[in-house]
Amino acid sequence: MHDHVVRVSAVLLAGAVAFTAPAVPARAAAPGDLRSDLRSDLDAILADPRLDGAAVGAVVRDARTGAVRYSRGAAAPVLPASNLKIYTSSAALSLLGTGYRFRTSVHAGKVSGPSVKGDLYLKGTGDPTMRAADYDRLAAQVAAKGIRRVEGDLVADDTWFDDVRTPSHWDPTDLQYYYAAPISALNVAPNDDFDTGSVSVSVTPGEEGEPVRVGLAPATDVLKIDNRAVTGRPGSSSTLSIDRANGSDTLVVTGSYPAGATTFTTLRTVRKPTMYAADVFRKALRAHGVQVKGTTGRGRTPARAARIASRESMPLSRLMVPFLKLSNNMIAEILVKAIGRKAKGEGSWDAGLPVIERYARSLGVPSARLEMADGSGLSRLDRTTAGDVSTALGRVRKARWFPVWYRALPVAGDPDRMVGGTLTSRMRGTPAAGNVHAKTGTLTGATALSGYVTDKAGRRLVFSVILNGYAGGAPKDIEDRIAVRLAGGTSSSVLRTRTTQAGPQVECSWIKHC
Repeated sequence: MHDHVVRVSAVLLAGAVAFTAPAVPARAAAPGDLRSDLRSDLDAILADPRLDGAAVGAVVRDARTGAVRYSRGAAAPVLPASNLKIYTSSAALSLLGTGYRFRTSVHAGKVSGPSVKGDLYLKGTGDPTMRAADYDRLAAQVAAKGIRRVEGDLVADDTWFDDVRTPSHWDPTDLQYYYAAPISALNVAPNDDFDTGSVSVSVTPGEEGEPVRVGLAPATDVLKIDNRAVTGRPGSSSTLSIDRANGSDTLVVTGSYPAGATTFTTLRTVRKPTMYAADVFRKALRAHGVQVKGTTGRGRTPARAARIASRESMPLSRLMVPFLKLSNNMIAEILVKAIGRKAKGEGSWDAGLPVIERYARSLGVPSARLEMADGSGLSRLDRTTAGDVSTALGRVRKARWFPVWYRALPVAGDPDRMVGGTLTSRMRGTPAAGNVHAKTGTLTGATALSGYVTDKAGRRLVFSVILNGYAGGAPKDIEDRIAVRLAGGTSSSVLRTRTTQAGPQVECSWIKHC
């Protein structure tokens, strides 16, 4: 069963004001170019009435030469949604390096026999991959040192980053959902998708008329449960609602859930990610026989404290896979702060975002045409152009790390979730399947698909399609028809059916049923 209470902003993007920069010119077809009817085919696809009055950006380039094969609205500013991750991810690989790893460590001042004579420090650098099992292994390392007591407090050191947890301009109605979770230098991910900053909530029915059972995984006392839900009669409809109000640390469960139904699970964010991590770690210490006498709080690790346990994340080259395949927003925002920390000594959005914009400028993206309010594309203040996205996609092909990045992009129609990602159910049975490697993007009123495709003649193409302000739900079929046409399909064989994304207008991986 899927979360039926996910809500996203219903604000549609207003018409964008065009920049004064000239549009990217389209080259006339010539022998050896794409089929001479490419322009008419793409024009016909984009003539869909759902796009009447919409902002349309569509650019196709030859990947080798950069020559433009098709252009429409190339210089118009558009809301890119998760296509913004193209800039964030490529900047991270370039500026942090493919071998970059996050470290989480445990430190102590004086250790005497089985006791820490003072405080025990848990220090983080933003690792989005820390799960309860990883904190358990850290606790096991502490116990393996022979430590059984901490005479002082457990101090959570999250000073590697600032203490701003979410961008102020994110839609407040999104903040309890896992794709808009708060981040810290100390995080907990509840699953192998690394949905950091969230906890898994399970609801199990009891006997008819009795309260339902609500559990949290990993177990934590940082989030309280106010369970008002009851077990309904067998076969009745579920009216469950699971909500955490902004600014609250209480999860309120209301409604009815039918007797005999399977356990329902969903994710909800935890407002205080640092204390969440410290709580999970303290429970792990207790499970390994290490008792902390004092309280749990936040602070800074003294320079003289000795490191007694540590854990490093997978390298950034591997982290790119869940990041891009599943369009993981929290990884994006953590990378922005990691870039700011490395480049300017400050782990913040204010430090990291200008560095990424400067990197994008080195790819040929003018500063005047790129506005990054976050690293994930969840903000409705983000702006770029389809022409600039296509330019960046062409330029990154020259980077040493490009093969790593290319493999991390979603692959059209591949049923393996960690290959197909947000494209796993799209373009199956077409020339684009297994061919198109591209980044998706979806917010209410904005949809995008940008990446690479090999045409029928074996030529590699770069394309970017970004649509804003269309009528109805996200017209993913329009993007798909363009990609299939570029892959070698014809205008008469391309996805005859019109499909739109139903339900919440967000990336399909964010609602867990691509």
